[in-house]
Amino acid sequence: MAYQLQEINAAVRSDPIAFMAACDARYNQEIARCADLICKNMAQCPVVLLSGPSGSGKTTTAMKIRQELERRGVGSYAVSMDDYFVRQNPKTAPRTPEGDIDYESPRMMDLKLLDEHFTKLTKGEWVLVPHFEFSRQMRNDSKGTPLKVSKDEVVIFEGIHALNTELTRNHEDATRIYISARSCIMDLSEMVFKGTWMRLTRRAVRDYNFRGTDVEGTLEMWGNVRRGEKLYISPYKHTAHILFDSALAYEVSVMASYAKPIMQAVSPDNDRWSELMEMVSAFDRFVPIDPATIPADSLLHEFIG
Repeated sequence: MAYQLQEINAAVRSDPIAFMAACDARYNQEIARCADLICKNMAQCPVVLLSGPSGSGKTTTAMKIRQELERRGVGSYAVSMDDYFVRQNPKTAPRTPEGDIDYESPRMMDLKLLDEHFTKLTKGEWVLVPHFEFSRQMRNDSKGTPLKVSKDEVVIFEGIHALNTELTRNHEDATRIYISARSCIMDLSEMVFKGTWMRLTRRAVRDYNFRGTDVEGTLEMWGNVRRGEKLYISPYKHTAHILFDSALAYEVSVMASYAKPIMQAVSPDNDRWSELMEMVSAFDRFVPIDPATIPADSLLHEFIG
C-alpha cells in the first residue's frame, strides 16, 4: 500500500484532528479483524502468535487486540517472547558474519520450552512463563509468572520469531498474525518515504527516548536487525492468517519533530549519514502535526511516550 504526500498534506492543513481520527479508525478496523479471527479460532486453539520486525508496533497492537477481546467478553493474556531468551555460551552462541553474537537469531531463545508451553496451554495445563533479566543476561525463574488458560480465554505470544516454523510446526491450529509498517509515501510516482524508513524512525526515536541509545547506536544495530528480518522473520509472514499494516498516514508529520533533530546530530563520518540526510530532507516535505494533538491512544505513543 502507498499513501500520497499531496493527500496527506492537504488533510493536515484542512483538519489534522479529523485526519488522525480517520487513520486510527482504519488501524482499529484491523484490530477488530484480528479479534474476529481469534474468537472464531479460540475453541480450536487458545494460542495467538503475533510476529513482525522491529518498529512494527507489536506491543501496542497486542494490547489493543486484548482490549477488543475483553470488550467482547474474551479474557486474554499477553506474553513477551523476549522472556524466553536464554543465557548463551560464547563458544556455541549463534554468530553474525562479522563474528558478533547474533542477537536476532531464533537460537537465542528457548525454542523447546516455547513449544512445550504452547502444548500445555492448549491442553489447559499450567505453565511458568519465565522472566529474563537482560541487565544480567540470565533467566530468573523466581520472577516467573504462572499461567493457565481457561475456557473463553486466549494468550497472545508477541515476538519477532513468533511465526518461525521451528515453533509453529507442532501448532498449526494457533492463530497467526504478522504486523509491519509496510506502506510507503509517494509524491505521484516519486518515492518520498520508504516503509523501512518509518520503522527506522520509530526505532531511532524509541531508542533515544527510552533506551539511552543515540541514533548512531541505533544505526550500528540496524544493519544486523535488517539482516535478521530477511533471514528469520520475513520468510514466515506468508504463514500468517492476517497481514497487518501498522503504518499510519499521519505518522511522518508527527515523528519528524522528534526524529529530525536527533538525526541531524549524527556525524557526517557515519556510514549511513547520506541516507539519514535523505530522510531529514523528506521530513521537510510534510506539513507538520503538533505531537501534543495526537490521540491519547495512538500507536505512536509506543515510540514517543
